[in-house]
Amino acid sequence: MATVASEHDTETVALARADARAQGGRAADAMPYLPASSTPYPPQGVDKEKLTWAETVAGGNYTHLVVAKGTRIRLTDVTGEACAHVLLYNALEPWERLNVADTVKIPWQAYLTTKHPLLSGDGRVLATIVNDDSQQHDAFCGTSTAAANQAKYGDSAPQGPSPSGRELFTLAAAKHGLTRRDLPPSVSFFKGVRVQEDGSVEFTGSAGPGKAVDLLAELPLIVLIANVPHPADPRPAYTCGPLRVHAWRSTPTTAQDSRHDASPEAHRAYLNTAAYLTARGL
Repeated sequence: MATVASEHDTETVALARADARAQGGRAADAMPYLPASSTPYPPQGVDKEKLTWAETVAGGNYTHLVVAKGTRIRLTDVTGEACAHVLLYNALEPWERLNVADTVKIPWQAYLTTKHPLLSGDGRVLATIVNDDSQQHDAFCGTSTAAANQAKYGDSAPQGPSPSGRELFTLAAAKHGLTRRDLPPSVSFFKGVRVQEDGSVEFTGSAGPGKAVDLLAELPLIVLIANVPHPADPRPAYTCGPLRVHAWRSTPTTAQDSRHDASPEAHRAYLNTAAYLTARGL
């Protein structure tokens, strides 16, 4: 355990500098690992030296990164209490972004799992779910809001004990020149819902600890992630566990992949994506 600095450790500029530099080797339960190959939790079967992103995101926190086309992003629910709310943007033209309505409408499937494309409003595939052992996800409810968190938990501030997903997304978006107006509805991984016959939404919770979902970037992407409780979670306490993020270089979907022609609609969306990239020499 790290010792607490005394008041004399920072009484001069030189001592303050020494004290600050002494913190460089400290580690926390939730932090980015730099370089990514230094992660203490490397994905099984992946060469650590090929990792481009490695981070543990605490409950009530967020992360963001720009990733290259063909990047494979693995999200892991460490304790069964994470809820990864995700937004995706075309990094080349960020006004093209995740469209949840099209993501459930075009594939004729509202429940996200393996082979499901995450679509933009321009009919292109931003990313594809290429592996999923959780199957507890949600494309209906979006993330939590300030008003809802204040009503339920008594606070919603990003620096407070119960930040809302919307406010954390606002902070993450600002890192990429985006504003609150640029935040569409998000998808949520590791906490599921099911729509009942009367139209109500039933919260189905988590599939348990250690579950993972892999997203394959079909375009260069801005990825925003807020790890906060699902808005339909009925528990009165603000409950959210750590989320692990690892990413590495892979290859985007090609015409030889079965998901490319999983349906006529998917076929068209992947063709739209390929045409967009070809026109830009990518």
